[in-house]
Amino acid sequence: MRWTLQPKPDTTTIQHLAEALNVDTIIASLLIQRGIETFDQAKKFFRPSLDDLHDPFLMKDMDLAVSRIQKALAEGENIMVYGDYDVDGTTSVALLSSYLKTLSEQIATYIPDRYEEGYGISYKGIDYAHDNDISLIVALDCGIKAIEKVAYAKEKGIDFVICDHHRPGDKIPDAIAVLDPKREDCEYPYKELCGCGVGFKLIQAIAEGQDQTINDLLPYLDLVATAIGADIVPVTGENRILAYYGLQVINTNPRIGFKAMLSEVKKETLTITDVVFMIAPRINAAGRMKHGLHAVNLLTEENLETALQYASEIEAYNSDRKDADKKITQEALAQILENNEQDRYTTVVYEENWHKGVIGIVASRLTETYYRPTLVFTKSGSKLAASARSVKGFDVYNALHACSDYIEQFGGHKYAAGLTLLEEQYPSFKNKFEEVVSTTIDKKMLIPEITIDTLLELDQITPRFYRILKQFGPHGPGNMTPVFMTEGVKDTGYGKCVGADEKHLKCKAQKNEVAIGCIGFGLGPKYNLINQKQYFKTAYTIDENEWNGEVSLQLKLKDIN
Repeated sequence: MRWTLQPKPDTTTIQHLAEALNVDTIIASLLIQRGIETFDQAKKFFRPSLDDLHDPFLMKDMDLAVSRIQKALAEGENIMVYGDYDVDGTTSVALLSSYLKTLSEQIATYIPDRYEEGYGISYKGIDYAHDNDISLIVALDCGIKAIEKVAYAKEKGIDFVICDHHRPGDKIPDAIAVLDPKREDCEYPYKELCGCGVGFKLIQAIAEGQDQTINDLLPYLDLVATAIGADIVPVTGENRILAYYGLQVINTNPRIGFKAMLSEVKKETLTITDVVFMIAPRINAAGRMKHGLHAVNLLTEENLETALQYASEIEAYNSDRKDADKKITQEALAQILENNEQDRYTTVVYEENWHKGVIGIVASRLTETYYRPTLVFTKSGSKLAASARSVKGFDVYNALHACSDYIEQFGGHKYAAGLTLLEEQYPSFKNKFEEVVSTTIDKKMLIPEITIDTLLELDQITPRFYRILKQFGPHGPGNMTPVFMTEGVKDTGYGKCVGADEKHLKCKAQKNEVAIGCIGFGLGPKYNLINQKQYFKTAYTIDENEWNGEVSLQLKLKDIN
């Protein structure tokens, strides 16, 4: 791994902020690195306020979306809430449908089948709406590129309102309203909302006409916080406010479906990381292994007994998902070795029987192993479908765009995308993708990077320091958990490898008479760097360790040298 120490901010600016906030210079320096340089900015950062959410009507087409939905509600039309089968899509559908159901009984939900219909708006979904006398579809977390589908719906007398956050293509669909902060002609001040976030702005706008305040909408923010974490959008600006209050809801008054999923979890306060690793995979498992509607049903269920039943089914799907992704990852790694492709700039693998629901997870696992832009293909109907994952700093969406001659369709973000192509195009695409990446990627990006915020001495890690540090959350892109580096430390002599296959490293770092416990997940192979009390330097985050009812601070090692 390469360690990159962030440049230290200007000393005078650090001093001024430290004095204004009555904090030490390390805390002030961390804030400045996150773009916070004044008392007022720090107040907004540490005390996010719902008053700082933007007016939803600043989003292009919001007025059109609201008036069309209000017309449908007033005239008793059937409305269908449509969303994708991932966490962002299913939470969006749960959010908007449960809100609209407080205003009308004629609300249907629809999640496309991952295997029969694939990603985004489907002709089958539109036909279903037509067959059921549905005259308005509100699509969430998808639709920005559905030009032909929206035109098809129009021919059948069905209107569309689209709420998306993906990058638009050259044309915008001819819908009644297209809400997407990434539209070039949209002047909405915050561009990084997830799909569920755009859905929340829509209910915020509808609520104004119902004489409701933002406080009436607070119970929906647990869904928004979950989508923000799962979709890996920046936790800055408006997303930070939504995630902050959403976590409060999850920890104090979660919806019945969350209670059911968390019934086995003994942790008192969940962070956004816990949400990403405990709640999100379970929601995702329904769409991966069975059908996304199972997740929507759980998220909108109001009877605990029924919700517990749904949750146990989803637990079983999640267990199946784990087995499938482990097996496919092993097969993919074997394929790379067999084809002697360890030294390429890209990883592109294909097997027609791989489970389409887990290829995204497998792509992430392969990226962890070989650390390069990765695509995992499987057969989907008459075509091949793939999930793409990238490495820090490299835009895989742009790379796919450069290969578009060989692709049927694609969509996504800088670091994660999906695509389909014809089987006969696979070899040409694979070569082209390798060529594009090898000629455009900065070779440094192929070595995993640890970005270190600042140097820190062990005696600076005090309970007060950690109390303030905790308030930097919720974390995510744009506001990552602070990473520190300490040089010249040694183990007190009791360091050892722990866990299955002795994969992890447990030790106690000591410097200048101060010793603090450490855990390094996956760092077992580096034990030889700390034994016999030799000096080493370490990059780490700080968290709490609870053992036998005792809570103490510990270093979570990211790497040692």
